[in-house]
Amino acid sequence: MNVQTPHTADITNVDESLALQEAQAKMDSQFATDVAMQNTLLTPRFYTTDFDQLDAIDVSPVRKDWDALIAEMEADPNKGHFKKNEDWDEVDWEGMEPGLKKEFIDFLISSCTAEFSGCVLYKEMKRRGKNGDIVQLFQLMARDEARHAGFINDALREAGVAVNLGFLTQKKKYTFFQPKFIYYATYLSEKIGYARYITIYRHLEAHPEHRFHPIFKWFLEWCGDEFRHGEAFALLMKTDPKLTSGRNVLWIKFFLTAVYATMYVRDHQRPEFHKALGVDPDWYAHSVFTKTSALTEQIFPITLDIEHPRWQPTLERLHRANVGIAEGKSEGGLSGRLKSWANSARAALCFVQLYTIPANKHRVPQSTRLEPVY
Repeated sequence: MNVQTPHTADITNVDESLALQEAQAKMDSQFATDVAMQNTLLTPRFYTTDFDQLDAIDVSPVRKDWDALIAEMEADPNKGHFKKNEDWDEVDWEGMEPGLKKEFIDFLISSCTAEFSGCVLYKEMKRRGKNGDIVQLFQLMARDEARHAGFINDALREAGVAVNLGFLTQKKKYTFFQPKFIYYATYLSEKIGYARYITIYRHLEAHPEHRFHPIFKWFLEWCGDEFRHGEAFALLMKTDPKLTSGRNVLWIKFFLTAVYATMYVRDHQRPEFHKALGVDPDWYAHSVFTKTSALTEQIFPITLDIEHPRWQPTLERLHRANVGIAEGKSEGGLSGRLKSWANSARAALCFVQLYTIPANKHRVPQSTRLEPVY
């Protein structure tokens, strides 16, 4: 009698999903895990927060929208989706151009780490909480993120590398954020993730000759999960008007600037990846920023002025400063350290210049709920 091995795509309990992935870790590579363990300004981080504050949230002010979103997530539209099937083309990893292979593996490891970071945070809230509404939401989001991370790791194993997710949980450094900062950062991460994936998916839908790996075929459903998670954090912020008003608007602007700038710099580190996709990184960044800004109007009272004459030139200088930092670290010695320090100062100045561009203001709608339309 053959007993079929369960797949992370079908598992609905996050603890069972993570247990399966830990059992698979014997096949995972030290290289990929070491990359995922890095903590820099551009690498995904693991977060922890004041879970008691999260547990105290009362969703009564948004009950109607909340129940509708939870029902949508409980229906589990993507159960069974995140696994290889007949649409998964064979990948010639050995024949892949070395520069593209390096950048694509880096992209997959970074994406896997980011997805798993969300899973770890959501699972901890589910474990600690007593508030039925909040525990239920975080259980559902942890389920989704565990599937995403497991699916990316399946793709990485074909290349002979994969991330030991259990090791990351135990050993990676955790950054403490106040709950409101978790809301801002995670909401933006989910919404910009949707905008990034849907932009790539629609581009490759129109230009399938640039689809150099089958994982891009799965991006549409992936976007659905990202979008729903963003909707959840918008509702959490909607429960307390103070989170999106007063001095907190300055924090919102900070996180918007940081997320956009980080994405721009990180993507410009992967020229071969974007060349293979047939995408200009500047066009891609602007397209993603435009979509994300439109989406965040549902809850944030401001959007960044990405059409301002200082915006694009400053991003380009920030990218050059980041290149200089990396070159200095590579050179080593006193001259290398001086080069890195000088470019770190330039990067900090660029961020200040981006942050001080006046923001666009608008009236926030009464209901936050949106449907994906891109």
